[in-house]
Amino acid sequence: MTAVTVPARGGRPHGLTWAMLRLHRSALWFWVLLVTVAAGALLWAYHPSAYDAVEEYRRLNCPGPGSDVYCDSTGPAYQRYSTLMDVGGGLITLVPLLTAAWAGGALIGRDLENGTARLAWTQSVTPARWLAAKLAVPAALLVAGTTVLALLHRLALTAEGPELRELGWHDVYANSSYLATGTLAPAYALLGLAVGALAGLLLGRSLPALATGALGLLVLSSALSTLRPHLWPVRTLIGRSGHPEQPGMLVDEGALTSTGARVKDPLCTDDLSCLTEHDVTGFYRDYHPPAHFWPLQLTETAVVLALTALTAVAAFHLLKRRMP
Repeated sequence: MTAVTVPARGGRPHGLTWAMLRLHRSALWFWVLLVTVAAGALLWAYHPSAYDAVEEYRRLNCPGPGSDVYCDSTGPAYQRYSTLMDVGGGLITLVPLLTAAWAGGALIGRDLENGTARLAWTQSVTPARWLAAKLAVPAALLVAGTTVLALLHRLALTAEGPELRELGWHDVYANSSYLATGTLAPAYALLGLAVGALAGLLLGRSLPALATGALGLLVLSSALSTLRPHLWPVRTLIGRSGHPEQPGMLVDEGALTSTGARVKDPLCTDDLSCLTEHDVTGFYRDYHPPAHFWPLQLTETAVVLALTALTAVAAFHLLKRRMP
């Protein structure tokens, strides 16, 4: 009996996906390294660092968080936990910026600058298909990696149950935690990819496109962070003898007059004559409680994905207009 062997086509993988991975293998290995380091830091923070930090706190014999001045002190275990969380969260928040710079410079700009793109277009690959492959392969890797890291970051934040959350060591509305914990992590990574690709197509040169992609993402991120508090209705607290304490994200605060009008705080809470002079009868604070985290997160995610889609459509439209 004679065995029949069917040779593989060319003896190696082929196609646009394989060409993409081979051409940008350095970026691929960098991405694998970044995900590995961030995941390792977050897993270490989850256990044993969170456990050690809570045990360190318990050894202070505190009746509850903030009940005594000595209970606010932190030791080496907490410092280790905090550092690991900063490393993991910081790497996640850097991903969109790094992606925008890489997409503008290496992914699109360099291929247009050195003629690699036009060479591909002469090999039975249409410009639209070329751009689709350029975006689809990194997008799949970015979504997979950032989703895993966001889940690990949330796991580390909720380690050791409610006791760790009550200590208030990490604010979910802090910029790094907010961007690294939920659905915004993959959404902003995709936005960075789309913005960088558009910059590369606009400029056609690697270094200018790298800088433009990164700058464009920074501008969009800054605008979205300013819009963030207004994406969901706020709650209001009113106090008669000063600003009431509020948990969560502070949006606005000030003073109230006898007519209920909102005015700027005259900064004389303990001075009755000053309050009377300014007709101040109370104080208010608008805020988002922790319960608003997911409504805000999902609403901003929808806005970011819509911007990503518009940017990608603009990139395809620009490519079509520039082709003869």
